[in-house]
Amino acid sequence: MSVFSDFLARLHRVLDALVDAGDLPGEMDRSRLTMELPRDRSHGDLSTNAAMVLAKAAGAKPRDLAEKIAAGLRADDDVEAVDVAGPGFINLTLTLAFWHRTLAEILAKGGDYARPHVSDGEPVNVEYVSANPTGPLHVGHCRGAVIGDALANVLAFAGYDVTREYYINDAGAQVDTLGRSAFLRYREALGEDIGAIPEGLYPGDYLQPIGASLAAEHGDALLSQPETEWLPIARDAAIDGMMAMVRDDLAALAISHDVFFSERSLIAGPQNRVEDAIDVLRKAGLIYQGRLEPPKGQVPDDWEDREQTLFRSTEFGDDSDRPLLKSDGSYTYFANDIAYHFDKFQRGFAKMIDVWGADHGGYVKRMTAAVTAMTGGNGRLDIELCQLVKLFRGGEPVRMSKRAGDFVTLRDVIEEVGCDPVRFMMLYRKSDAPLDFDFKKVTEQSKDNPVFYVQYAHARAHSVFRQAREAFPDDDVVVAANDTPDLGKLNDPAERALIKSLAEVPAVMGQAAQHREPHRVAYYLYQLASEFHALWNRGKDLPQLRFINVDDRDLTIARLALVRGTSVVLRTGLDVLGVSAPKTM
Repeated sequence: MSVFSDFLARLHRVLDALVDAGDLPGEMDRSRLTMELPRDRSHGDLSTNAAMVLAKAAGAKPRDLAEKIAAGLRADDDVEAVDVAGPGFINLTLTLAFWHRTLAEILAKGGDYARPHVSDGEPVNVEYVSANPTGPLHVGHCRGAVIGDALANVLAFAGYDVTREYYINDAGAQVDTLGRSAFLRYREALGEDIGAIPEGLYPGDYLQPIGASLAAEHGDALLSQPETEWLPIARDAAIDGMMAMVRDDLAALAISHDVFFSERSLIAGPQNRVEDAIDVLRKAGLIYQGRLEPPKGQVPDDWEDREQTLFRSTEFGDDSDRPLLKSDGSYTYFANDIAYHFDKFQRGFAKMIDVWGADHGGYVKRMTAAVTAMTGGNGRLDIELCQLVKLFRGGEPVRMSKRAGDFVTLRDVIEEVGCDPVRFMMLYRKSDAPLDFDFKKVTEQSKDNPVFYVQYAHARAHSVFRQAREAFPDDDVVVAANDTPDLGKLNDPAERALIKSLAEVPAVMGQAAQHREPHRVAYYLYQLASEFHALWNRGKDLPQLRFINVDDRDLTIARLALVRGTSVVLRTGLDVLGVSAPKTM
């Protein structure tokens, strides 16, 4: 239990006592009560809005009610002071002994202290990356991949039963184009001079190994076949090759998926699951034949004024009803996506999360409408949009990749700076905010490089343990710091502040899970690292504040316990983000 939820529960007990005493009515909506950090940390350790939220229902002035609540809170042995501020905020300062017990709890529970209780194993499907298998992953895919993976980690840490899924878009015209591009490389592998890659085909040299593989397996036999025969062979080989490349690239970023779901499987098997999904909507009266109004503004070239099979998505918050069949009778991408998400629901996922690029923002309303309609309101789809990543090197834009020809691949980025900087920096901004990624800055060893600063804090903590063993060669003070240290010696304000920051971690993890915002963890770790580095630096100028004091064993042990607690929280947070926690740097 976090400090915040602990004292929110104590607040409710105070309110219950006021109800029993007749000072408050029994029926009050307490759902909006909060216990959080004060906006100004000098005002105390915790702050609650209880008086302002309940004043109207209580028929009292907020400040008058605040004083009654404050009186009840002051009776708590763990509360040092309670102040009423402004229109009725109640600020609490907790005792030093309480913070010492909190540190002892962190040491006893280890990484589990940070674990919030958000879910009791509710299944959730997190789908991320899901790039078309037509080429290597690029830096745009990179951000969604990291955010999706870290979000899955956060949710699992908070108690959800998480399935990580990749949707392979292996149906439609783009994979036929991929097959034709691979066939061209097949001809090249057989010795033909193919010249410049024709317009409309994929030009990257990443298809050369697939062409060579086709040549090794089939010789020149495909050359004499009509396209209807060689295209499925080349297409399947290209998809398999591209997905193998995708898996390798994701593995280099420490990402793996539990499920790779084929779009073609929706219609290729004995059961047409797209038609089945449409039938579900039809039986619910949500499918009709009709005409759509032309889009507002400039009408696109492919718009057709014709009668179509339409889904009533406007009944579920969309801006327009949506077509399910193209003019040639084939399904729209939207129809396939409906069937895919209905398949997720049938697999037991009432809670679904998709991580998409920001360029798919216009698709959100129709997809969430479809899931609501398809599941009768029993399924929920949340969509996280990731804004663009701009690459720089020393402030200069980076645009091209030698390997792909017209974009920077994910592998290019990882090979230049490493997995950890990529993962941490992709998470250091909220997903819907644009991100500038500078190759030079993310490898600097400075406070301005967040990933270095956080990892260095963890390594510095372990360097303190090594120095302690050297300072006390005949007495393992590090082991003593893990057992039953006398934490009462930690009375410096900076030490108290660091313990308070450590105690925030379960709330940070819980908020990251509930709001689907893993960047909260990255930002918290940077702030925690900053406090730890500041405390270490104070010891350089003030010897009495150093972690190791050879003349005071008990004080050294207490401070080593604080360092241990810091290292545990840093490592736990980095683990959740999928970033390593080095002991030396």
